Amino acid sequence: MKEEFTVKTKMLMQLYYSRLSEKDRRHYAALESLKLGRGGVAYISKLLRIDKSTIVIGRKELESAEKFSIPAGKQRKPGGGRKKNGKPS
Repeated sequence: MKEEFTVKTKMLMQLYYSRLSEKDRRHYAALESLKLGRGGVAYISKLLRIDKSTIVIGRKELESAEKFSIPAGKQRKPGGGRKKNGKPS
């Protein structure tokens, strides 16, 4: 894989990435790595300063959308996040 992006494009990718939600960041990084093919995960990981495993998780989420579906307008799956009254369930 050769370096595909100009300096300006890299800066715009980093800026756009910084403005996304956590889930959208994973998905964006996964899509960009898929475009690049072999070596894409390592390249995007370095460019966006994220762990490679985050990109792999994003790829899995995109490939099996039903399994990882999160309702529109929500950040987490049902049951995710802090429990009410601080009591574990």
